[in-house]
Amino acid sequence: MSPARSVTLSEELRSRFDYVQRVAFVCGAIGLALVILFSFHSEHTRLQFFRSYLFAFVYWLSIPLGCQAILMMHHLTGGWWGYPIRRLLEAGTRTLFAMAILFIPLLLGLSRLYAWDQPAAVAADSLIQYKRPYLNPGFFTVRALIYFAIWVGLAFVLNKWSREQDETGDPSIEGRFEAISGPGLILWGLALTFASVDWVMSLEVHWFSTIYGMIFMIIAALTSMSFVIFVERRLAEYEPLRGSATPAQYNDQGNLMLAFVMLWAYLSYSQFLIIWSGNLKEEIPWYVTRAFGGWGTVAVVLMVLHFALPFLLLLQRNVKQKLARLSLVAGMLIVLSLVDVYWLIVPAFDPKSPSIHAMDILAVLGIGGVWIGTYFWQLKKMPLLPLRDPRFAGELEHQHGD
Repeated sequence: MSPARSVTLSEELRSRFDYVQRVAFVCGAIGLALVILFSFHSEHTRLQFFRSYLFAFVYWLSIPLGCQAILMMHHLTGGWWGYPIRRLLEAGTRTLFAMAILFIPLLLGLSRLYAWDQPAAVAADSLIQYKRPYLNPGFFTVRALIYFAIWVGLAFVLNKWSREQDETGDPSIEGRFEAISGPGLILWGLALTFASVDWVMSLEVHWFSTIYGMIFMIIAALTSMSFVIFVERRLAEYEPLRGSATPAQYNDQGNLMLAFVMLWAYLSYSQFLIIWSGNLKEEIPWYVTRAFGGWGTVAVVLMVLHFALPFLLLLQRNVKQKLARLSLVAGMLIVLSLVDVYWLIVPAFDPKSPSIHAMDILAVLGIGGVWIGTYFWQLKKMPLLPLRDPRFAGELEHQHGD
């Protein structure tokens, strides 16, 4: 079997990708069209449009951002766990430019989302006035451009070198990946930390947390790892991914997902413990809103289904070593991460109790459809397995020998 044939996309799989891409783009177009149409009904629906759009955007952006972080982790460690999913991760990073375009509508609704862009609120609040040199529309937009420039720039370089490695097999490219991935992870983390502060924390301008950015990093890593494992399961029955991974590699991927689940629980609890024990009037209301009543029920659901259950399942080797079972846990975590983002963002607008609006669903469907369609469009552009990565040469020889 030739190397090109062993890793390139089969016609059967390409046709399936085409089908998923078309369906996703149609669903995305319908969702976005409906949510935009409904926003013209009244001022209330315009307000709800921007709230729903922000929630959906933050969730879907977490997946390509997590793909980028895990890809750079893989380049630094060179682990075998990354062999079957490297191209799935790279395709995720190539959707970041599309997400940058989808961010534009949020810039049109700053005054409807943030108190710091509402003249009456600014005039009545000395703390907002103090923060105005940082929290103002112009500087907010400039910072957003910087964040996306960092993420899209890293994606461009990593994918450019990956294509070059496929074409030339130049062994020095492996060193380039390692050289950029260390500083790249630092830049990625700084950009995501400031973005989470700008886009989400500043919704409640009196509240702050020094752990907040790290929580969003882990949400991105966990959601993207879950998504990639879910996709890997759907592709594992087709060439070229059929037989490309062993139970040991699935076990490593499951261990990585377990680590992210534990980190999510640790950071979430640490933030709660520090704020609750400090009992500061600027910080406690954030948790009072989210820990009692209807939002408290959502918090309990997250503790049980987003941590306790996946934690227990991912401790089991017979779950992690079987991709079909591991993908079920991954699918559950994809949904629960959506609930987690909802719990973090929406109480800023509806503090009394959760109330799912139709526009929330349409925004998730719209942005998600566009993102998934873009993802599968990008997935078709490169071989599904690395061609000439020296770290995987032995694996490719083994496959060719078979």
